[in-house]
Amino acid sequence: MTHLKKVVIVGAGDLGINVLKNFIQNYEKEFFVEGLLDDDISKKHTSYYGKPILGTLSELNVLLSEVTIDFIVLAISNIQPNKKQSILKVCADQQVKVKTIPGIKEWIKESNSYKALEDVTPQDLLGRNSVNLLTKELTEQIEGKTVLVTGAGGSIGSEICRQVLLLRPQKLILVGHGENSIHQLLMELNNPIIVPIIADIQDKDELKRVFKTYQPAIVYHAAAHKHVPLMEGSLSSAFKNNFLGTKNVADICEESDVEACVMISTDKAVKPANNMGRTKRLAEMYMQYMAKKSACNFSVVRFGNVLGSRGSVVPIFTKQLKEGMPITLTHRDMTRYFMTIPEAASLVLKAGSLAKTGEIYVLDMGEPIKILDLAQNLIRLSGHSLEDVPIIETGIRPGEKLTEELLSEGEIQEKNIVDKIHVGKAIEFDEESLLLLAHIGKKLSESELFHWINELTKISRKKTEVVQS
Repeated sequence: MTHLKKVVIVGAGDLGINVLKNFIQNYEKEFFVEGLLDDDISKKHTSYYGKPILGTLSELNVLLSEVTIDFIVLAISNIQPNKKQSILKVCADQQVKVKTIPGIKEWIKESNSYKALEDVTPQDLLGRNSVNLLTKELTEQIEGKTVLVTGAGGSIGSEICRQVLLLRPQKLILVGHGENSIHQLLMELNNPIIVPIIADIQDKDELKRVFKTYQPAIVYHAAAHKHVPLMEGSLSSAFKNNFLGTKNVADICEESDVEACVMISTDKAVKPANNMGRTKRLAEMYMQYMAKKSACNFSVVRFGNVLGSRGSVVPIFTKQLKEGMPITLTHRDMTRYFMTIPEAASLVLKAGSLAKTGEIYVLDMGEPIKILDLAQNLIRLSGHSLEDVPIIETGIRPGEKLTEELLSEGEIQEKNIVDKIHVGKAIEFDEESLLLLAHIGKKLSESELFHWINELTKISRKKTEVVQS
């Protein structure tokens, strides 16, 4: 006799009952539903399709201790974040797998099957609620205007495009260097107001043509070389793409009377210890230089690590788990700030709507999280014990630091200027040297280029301060 996997459904509302019905009708040879949990007292001692209400959500821990359950299905569409966190923690501690519903739309469209269930991601255990920064002011800024996104095919760029479309722009210009990612995004969004452009931000003439043709009012600059270890061996490429490419975008924004330009930066630009961080810091400095002399609203957004983005640890860990491999991390004491892709994109949009110019915006992401803790949580949520899955340290890679900072000392203000956003501004650096480097950088040797960049970013560190908005 085939062993049936035992399931408990958390939530006995319409969604939970729909899930239960589907299990019974379509998967009774694979799964056995023990029952449901719900906090509605009126449902106590009742049953649905012969399956009892086993108790309230707070009794999940006791239930999992007494009954062997293969996985639970979280089927509450509007569950409070703190209650969801509590459920996930109980399941992680009990080493029980969790499945959640991707969204209510799938169920309305009657595509509700067990196959629509998704594994819970570690972002559910980050210990804070997601931050939603989309506001009426953002709609007023973007509605009816042409928006251009560089690096539109990337993880952040593509999410910016998705969120921009919700704000009813007149036209959305997708600029990307990789044709495959732009094509995939174009097929996904399937909107007639979208114009795809395959172009390199290092090609200033091509960028000028694009801006002249479409005359964007708002620009989100997400294109960059981001992989730290790769850029350690490719300083010239990082310099040309991250700095000179950004300079091209900023210069053309000013020439084209663009209203606002937001550049996406990184926490690695704070006290930079690697080529990616150094070149992104140069780009920040140029944006701040342009902000002082231009009518365009130039600003910078710094991110920590973005969950689920290309090259981030979560997809790597997930792939290793699915393939039965050990989890690899560079150092057990490494910590990072984490945010979700939607949070990252909404922060970029919010920065573009704020009145000040030349400032650096950072999302309040709570406390930094140990990469080791993230890996262990993912192992538990996958239904394995920590003894089942080895965690191997591979050593810190070139250019990596154990910890990252979002703002330098003295930058963080006692009170956020905008709710959930810190605002910092580095107002002093050697502008003449920065402009000279932009002029001669391509002609320098690798060692000369490194010396120039290192000295410039050191100077900016020493003179960083916060300006009250």
